[in-house]
Amino acid sequence: MAVKDVSNKVPIYKLKTTEEVMKYYDEWGTNNKYDQDMIDWDYTGPKETVEIFKNHAKNKEIKIYDAGCGTGLVGVELKKYGYNNFDGADLSQKLLDLVPHGLYKNLSKTDLNKPLNIKDNEYDAVLCVGTFTFGHVKPPALDEFIRISKNKGLLCFTINEGIYEEYGFDKKIKELTEKNLWKKKEFFKSNYIASKNVNAWLGLYEVTK
Repeated sequence: MAVKDVSNKVPIYKLKTTEEVMKYYDEWGTNNKYDQDMIDWDYTGPKETVEIFKNHAKNKEIKIYDAGCGTGLVGVELKKYGYNNFDGADLSQKLLDLVPHGLYKNLSKTDLNKPLNIKDNEYDAVLCVGTFTFGHVKPPALDEFIRISKNKGLLCFTINEGIYEEYGFDKKIKELTEKNLWKKKEFFKSNYIASKNVNAWLGLYEVTK
């Protein structure tokens, strides 16, 4: 079956380096154009992901790490369902500056492609929505997400269909499964950016330590 080419659907998908992506995001954050584009494009990633997550995370007091939080779209969805204890991290300070005040407990400017300055077993759950995409965060970040998660912690993430095999996410997921570092709870193709006909794999895994 032919792989659908989604690289021309969204301008940022053409960018390859972290520097190019950061420059684009800094301009995208001006006058809150980023959030408006997400609405216009019918970007359903945060809503869909949190709806799946809440079915597995019944305790609303758990500590959550929102990796690649952007302007806080996932945080807004978490709040709707009564979660309050979550931190956010993103590489773009411009987007972090647009996060609603008081939504997250802590916000940090962080490169998710590098080792995280977070101790082992710190979080009950890690969410990563819209960040595993073109020119963004690579598969080794999943190792770090497992490291900072507690035993039986939840990892919930989206992977843009256009980079799933190209960046080696398929191999990384297989490797982590074979090493018994996590157990699959959910894995399916979601709408993601409906108006652009761009789908993402949505995965939810339980960490096993």
